[in-house]
Amino acid sequence: MRTSQKFTSAALAFFAVIVLSAVSQAADPGLLYPPTSEASDQKAGSLLFYNVYTSGPTNGNAENTRINITNTSVTSAAFVHLYFVASGCAIADSFICLTATQTASFLASDIDPGVKGYIVGVAVDGVFGCPVAFNWLIGDAYIKFASGHAANLGAIAFSSLYNGLLPGCDSNSITAAINFNGVVGAGYNCTPAVIALDNVGSRSDGNDTMVILNRVGGNLGIGAFSLGTVFGLLYDDAENVTSFSVTGNCQLMSTLSNNFPRTTPRFETFIPAGRTGWLKFYNQTGAIGILGAAINFNANASSSAGAFNGGHNLHHLTLNCGMTYTLPVFPPSC
Repeated sequence: MRTSQKFTSAALAFFAVIVLSAVSQAADPGLLYPPTSEASDQKAGSLLFYNVYTSGPTNGNAENTRINITNTSVTSAAFVHLYFVASGCAIADSFICLTATQTASFLASDIDPGVKGYIVGVAVDGVFGCPVAFNWLIGDAYIKFASGHAANLGAIAFSSLYNGLLPGCDSNSITAAINFNGVVGAGYNCTPAVIALDNVGSRSDGNDTMVILNRVGGNLGIGAFSLGTVFGLLYDDAENVTSFSVTGNCQLMSTLSNNFPRTTPRFETFIPAGRTGWLKFYNQTGAIGILGAAINFNANASSSAGAFNGGHNLHHLTLNCGMTYTLPVFPPSC
């Protein structure tokens, strides 16, 4: 673990035992979003996964991330253990605590300057630091790179499927296992196994598309798992397809070009001017959980009707219900 940092909230002066309950949403119209709905950036959850964060090594003017997190519960405080996983797999952690209905923001340049990676935020109880059922967390991140790529990406929310403390975690625990198994009463939503970028433009039309891939799983106390070798398929808009493989650490980040991915024919030939395509990524055995995002930058956006900037999380096509995060357990420091 690289470092440990502390976030505090002056407004937080009490401890609340957090229990999953529909009562917390009683004032809101409509049906309660079912916890068994699979992970997405369109719901609340007990674990948030931010696909990318970055900041410049000396200042955050050109490259930075504003990370936002909100407690949507109207009755209970939230204690969130944050893990900052660098692209090379080194980990730093901190806590942030939110009163009921509170929102908070912070800059990557203030807490982890000069690092690229992803963030995992886990709801824990306020006494032991055990994972806890608290499906009221939402979040997002505004990201800007010195290259001009910029986007707002919602945090992927995974719901807990149990009540109270994570089964098996108590005052004697030094670690806890979050199982993305989809099992009601014991786990969390499953992770994606196949993810897709639904449309990508040609570089000849000024598009520079950054693709970010993240491996889900490992030990957030000593080191997360790496992607290893990921298989991919690139389709053009005439239904032609070519395959490729890429190798990455905990996070893989690169722009689509003749150098990435390595295809035959090369990307810029396969997707020529005026044409589009799409991609999907997975481990051929289906043995890993994977998440990702894409951000497009086009310098002609202000002068061309067909040029656009922006980004989104990659689409989840299939599921893997065998991934686990092992977490260190200790009381929140806020």
